Formats: sequence, structure tokens, C-alpha cells
Amino acid sequence: MNHAMMNSQYDAYAGQKVVALVPHINIRAFCEDPHTVEAVQAASIDRRMARAHVQIHMGGIAGAVQVFQAELTPNVVLVETTANRETILSGLAQLAQVCGPETKVVVIGHLNDIILYREMMRLGVSDYIVAPVHQLQLIDVIAGLFQDPGAKPLGRIFAFVGSKGGVGSSTLAHNVGWYMSRQLHTDTVITDFDLAFGTAGLNFNQETSQGIADALSQPDRIDQTLLDRLLTKCGDKLSLLASPGALDRDFHVEESSVEVILNTVRNSVPCVIVDVPNMWAPWIKYTLLHADEVVITATPELASLRNTKNLVDLLKQARPNDALPRLVMNQVGIPKRTEIPVGDFAKAINVEPALTIAYDAQTFGAAASNGQMLAEVSAKAKAADAVATLAQMLLGQEKPIKTSKFSLPFAGKLLRKK
Repeated sequence: MNHAMMNSQYDAYAGQKVVALVPHINIRAFCEDPHTVEAVQAASIDRRMARAHVQIHMGGIAGAVQVFQAELTPNVVLVETTANRETILSGLAQLAQVCGPETKVVVIGHLNDIILYREMMRLGVSDYIVAPVHQLQLIDVIAGLFQDPGAKPLGRIFAFVGSKGGVGSSTLAHNVGWYMSRQLHTDTVITDFDLAFGTAGLNFNQETSQGIADALSQPDRIDQTLLDRLLTKCGDKLSLLASPGALDRDFHVEESSVEVILNTVRNSVPCVIVDVPNMWAPWIKYTLLHADEVVITATPELASLRNTKNLVDLLKQARPNDALPRLVMNQVGIPKRTEIPVGDFAKAINVEPALTIAYDAQTFGAAASNGQMLAEVSAKAKAADAVATLAQMLLGQEKPIKTSKFSLPFAGKLLRKK
């Protein structure tokens, strides 16, 4: 296999490309190359394919023709061929005779041939991919078969979670969302999932409605019109889907409700910041596993180390085709506190920090008390620079900045693994 080519394909699909979820469909794949089998298998266990049912066979186009002479065709037939142009077109003509009218056919070939491509489109083939293929490329192609071609590109979901309570994850999430909207001029929605103790409204000094609570209580009614009514505007490009921040209601949250809400929001804006509470439940796990990127905020303490390692291990195992979570070490250097050195912390979890933020009680305290962002309190503060760096990282707009022992903006990116 051409590993350089595979790496470039991965970079193309795992960077700023948002790969959509595949709907409830049946897929039958007929491969000829073992490497293609590996890619299809990797795609079949990806989080974006959780609702699809995939069966893999060998035999290519001829194998598919033989099988479907006796069986109904599924929603998608994926066939691989290493043959020449004439043989491919002849085989596809035979396949067309046994395929149902609603079945979509995707061909993986080993010829980069525009004439072949045009002939396939004339025969009704849905898409043609030149091997070798990456699993995310396959998922993207299959998902695209069921998307409205006129729909806007999907927004990216960035989930922020703390390794334990009080590490500053919510503050970081709100500041990053503010910076994306104000300084990077990107439409952004901050979704506060901490239903009882959420602070998004307080941090932005806003009188908010029970936006996220109302949305979760009626997911079947969520559409763009209702979403607009539940959002609290904080500027031209920033809105909050705020939590009630009260204890007068009990909430039972379903994973399906979270899915509906986040998909509705991501269809309306390019950036969705999700403030994930420090608790554990199936819907919290779902949110983290299905985000496009996860940012873990931790402090250099033993409990934080244990919890961070558990989160990282879970995400590595459940998201094999996604980048590692970004780690932000916060509140580093508190006077008289015994701390785990940042290097030892990173070594223990095998993830280098994307950023290390020094303890700064004055700036953080003033921002929290005044309902302001860090940059509004002190634009030159190192914490404000860290927020800017992280926002630029997440949107792929990193700019070279001067580093210090409390700022390691590029280490995490350079060492991130697939």
C-alpha cells in the first residue's frame, strides 16, 4: 500500500472536513483487495456508521452480480474492481440488471480514468473512488449519497469537558466561543449542558431563558424556527443555548434528544461549543463520542490525572478514526500547592498538552465577577492569549506566537495521532 497516499487522504478527511453521519441503511461491499477490506471494516465500526448495517464479501463486481441474482439489493452496493475499462463497464451493465431501482452503487477502482468515470455516471453509478481509499473517505461518500446537495456544510461540534469539577472547562469553553465569534468572525452557538449549575448565562451577564432544558423536553418539535426562539443572542455572531441553572426541575435526558438538538444546531452555524458537565451518564458519553473534537481541561493533581487518563483511553478506543482529544492544563503554578509536573502528567496519559495556562486568580476572578470574558478584562493577559491560540487551533487558523513555559501551543498538534 502507498502509505504516503493514505496519510494524505487521512489529512484531507480528518482535518477541517466534517464527515456526516450515515443514516439507517444496509450496505453490501464486494472487494478484491485486502487493503480495501481493511478500510471497509474500519469504516463499519466508526461512530458515524453506528446506524448502518454493513456486510463485506470478496469477489468484486462479478461476486455482486452472482449474489443479487437470488437476493434483493440493499440501499448501497459497494464494489471494487481491478479490471480494465471495458471489463468494468461490461460488469456494471450486468450488475444493473440485478439491482433494484433505489439501490445506489459506488465503485472503487484502480484506474484514474475520466472517460471511465463519465461512462459510469451514464450507467447510473452513484460515485467512483480511486483506490487506495481511507475509511473516512468511504464514510463521507456514503453519507453524501443521502444528503441534500443544496444543504449548507455541517458545522463542527467542539465538546469541552473537565477532568473534575472546578478545573475551568466551562470558562475555557465560553471564552473560546466568544473569541471565535468576536475575533475570528465565525457564527457560533454555545450549548450549556449543565442543566442545574450551568454558568453560560452568568459568564456573559445575560438574562437567559431555559433554552437547552426546553429543547431537551421537546426534541420531536426541534427545528430551526423553534431553535431561534430558544437561543439568547450575545452579539452578531454569538448565541447561547443556555441552561436553566436552577433546581426546581428534574431532567431525564435521552441520547436521541441530544442527537436531534446538536444536529439541528450544527445545521445552522459553523461552530458549536458544547459545555459538557462533570458527571457521567449515557447522554454525556454520547456527546463526547460524537463530537468532532474533544477538549479536556485538567489541573496538575492526582484525581485529575486519573480521570483524564480514563477519558483519553475511552476516546481512543471508541473513536479510532478521530484525532486524540486536545488537553489543556489549567491553573498551573498555584502557590504552595503540590503539583504533578506537566511533563509527567502528559507522559502518564500519552497526550501532550495543546496549551498550559498559568494560575491567574486576578484575571479569572475579575472576569467571573463582572460577567466578562478574559480578553475584556485584560487583553494582554497570558490566559487571554491561550484562549486565542486554542480557538485558532480548533478552526485551523494557528498563528506563530512567542512561547513560554506556560504556553505550548504547537506541541499538542505536532504529536497528535490518528
